[in-house]
Amino acid sequence: MVGSGVTIAGRIARLACATGLALSLSACFRPLYGPTASGESVQALLASVQVDDVAMAQGQERLGHYLRSELIFDLDGSGHPATKRYRLKLSGSEIVQTPIVSSTTGRAEAGTLVANIKYSLEDMSGTKVYTEGVATSTATYDRSVQRFASQRAARDAEIRLAGVLSDQIKSRLAAVLSTKP
Repeated sequence: MVGSGVTIAGRIARLACATGLALSLSACFRPLYGPTASGESVQALLASVQVDDVAMAQGQERLGHYLRSELIFDLDGSGHPATKRYRLKLSGSEIVQTPIVSSTTGRAEAGTLVANIKYSLEDMSGTKVYTEGVATSTATYDRSVQRFASQRAARDAEIRLAGVLSDQIKSRLAAVLSTKP
C-alpha cells in the first residue's frame, strides 16, 4: 500500500516481537488442574483435605452447615474415601442488609446476605499453616408479606451463598496445593 506508512519489514518486526513476547511469557503460567510440583493430581490433593465444622455465631449455623457440605462435595465428590493429610478450619459471620424498604408499609422488600468466611489450611497436626485468607460474597433475595415465603427465600439465598464461597475457597486451595512440592 502506498502512503500507509507501514512497511512490510515493520509488520514482520512487530509480528516477531509479539511472538517472542508470547513465548517468553508462556513459561510463567501453569494450568491449575495440570500436573503439580509433587506429581500428584490436584484432584487427589483436594480430596485429601478434611473439612472441619464451621464456627459461626449463634443463629447463623445453617450457613456454616451448607458451606461445609458444599466444600466436602467440591473437594472430593467422588464418594471414595481418601487419606486425609490436610485440615481446613473455617469460621465466619453473616449479616443481613435491607437496601429496599417500602415507603408505604415500612417493610423491607429485599434482603442481601453478606458473609465473611475465614479459612486456614493446615497439616493434620496443626503445626504448619499452608494458607489462610478470607472469602467474602453476597446473595440477594426478595422478601414477601408472607413470612414463610420470606424465610424460604432467605434459605435459598444462604444455599447460593454457600456455593459461591465454596467455589472461592476451593480455587484458592487448588492454587496453593498445586505449587506445593
